[in-house]
Amino acid sequence: MSKWIRITSTEQLHEALEASASRPLLLFKHSTRCPISAGAHREAEAYLNGHPREDVTYGLIYVIEDRAVSNEAAERLGVKHESPQAILVKDGQAVWHTSHSSITQAALQGILKV
Repeated sequence: MSKWIRITSTEQLHEALEASASRPLLLFKHSTRCPISAGAHREAEAYLNGHPREDVTYGLIYVIEDRAVSNEAAERLGVKHESPQAILVKDGQAVWHTSHSSITQAALQGILKV
């Protein structure tokens, strides 16, 4: 079963981005203080508890607790920071991203379909 891997350091982020050359990475940037982010997190959890792709790494960044990591992700991927935010990374590059109420179980199923 797939689960979130919490990314708490820029070193972990760099490793995850490098590993996306062989295994896609879905980053979820989550604010633990925001009700919209809580709703998006529930949608992402519903995706993971359903039938997620097993060949994807699922990375979770808490934007308040790990702000430096969140900022580094935005800078390295060239994607303006938003929270909540989902970013699909392949070969170290953002290939898709969305935010706020656009993060749904259906949206994740669509972008991550085999």
